[in-house]
Amino acid sequence: MKISPEVLKWACDRATPSVGDLRGRHPKVAAWINGDAEPTLRQLEVFARAARVAVGYLFLPEPPEENLPIKDLRTVRSQQVRRPSPDLLDTIYACQQRQVWYGEYARRRHLPRCPLSRIAAIESSPKSVAMELERIIGFGVDERRAASDLDAAFRMFADCAESAGVLVMVGGTVGPNTKRLLNPDEFRGFALADDIAPIVFVNSKDTKAARMFTLAHELAHICLGESALSDATLNATAQDKIEVWCNRVAAEYLVPAAALSQLVKQMGNDVSALAKELNVSRPVILRRLLDTGVIDRDQFDRLYAVHVASYVQPPKDPKKKSGGSPYRTLRRRVSPLFASAVIGSALEGETLFTEAFRLLEVKNRASLGKLAELVGHEV
Repeated sequence: MKISPEVLKWACDRATPSVGDLRGRHPKVAAWINGDAEPTLRQLEVFARAARVAVGYLFLPEPPEENLPIKDLRTVRSQQVRRPSPDLLDTIYACQQRQVWYGEYARRRHLPRCPLSRIAAIESSPKSVAMELERIIGFGVDERRAASDLDAAFRMFADCAESAGVLVMVGGTVGPNTKRLLNPDEFRGFALADDIAPIVFVNSKDTKAARMFTLAHELAHICLGESALSDATLNATAQDKIEVWCNRVAAEYLVPAAALSQLVKQMGNDVSALAKELNVSRPVILRRLLDTGVIDRDQFDRLYAVHVASYVQPPKDPKKKSGGSPYRTLRRRVSPLFASAVIGSALEGETLFTEAFRLLEVKNRASLGKLAELVGHEV
């Protein structure tokens, strides 16, 4: 097969670190690129699977442009991140497919629009939007302070958002493929806006504390009615105005200025103690101390460098088992609200079981039954 060397180079360069060096793993690739040999169709198929690229792309005369299907608001040192990984693209595509399915399902049943959808504009006061967000989904300061730990607080937060009609999907892999880990340095989350089927995705490979802010930030995107891929960087000074606005809404929602003022009077400005009291990350507390004038920008920059370690996931102990039910992980990855809808639709004969298996990333009816138990259905 005659294949463009540029396309082969593109396939090698776009591969994520988890794939490894494709030129090293497939020694014949260098000969194909140099024109010293030509691959067979079978060899191309094997290479395409390893590169995580559709084999049809390899027959193009030049590398394709893979554009993100949603607005890219990620920045690294104020520069936009240009090339999305196959893992990120596949995750967004899977969520978009679920959104289409749920949107059709909701319209057939005349379900109401999500009360958060498009309730604000970029000119809206972040404080007023944060107050409206709390009014609609609940989970205010008192509930957050009462949570036993960050895990419990995040679960409660996600459940409250789902109760308001937002499909909250939390995952750290591309579907069930545990070898395809989502990189939090590439993205922390994204929002797919829709009046009746809004989706928020949170990268669970990020730290526990960071996930709280990411979820609040993406909910702010839903309030704007704006789909976007985000990094929710707290120490940025010159970002896209939408990201700045969403950060302010999220920060005010999680740490209202009035509540922070009272706690500072009682506890002082001990960042770690305040973060533990409110079940949020230390960088969020630092940002709010800056916003409310308790500390200045120089203090913020200096302390942020110290406390940003709270965003670093500790290395996993290879001897320690992860524990927990994989179906509980799956339930959260596909959204409990979405899982319940698909299972119910399949049981009613409206959706084929094979389609339900695909949408919910399960292999058979037995697996579907285990997931169904967690969302209150009997199969």
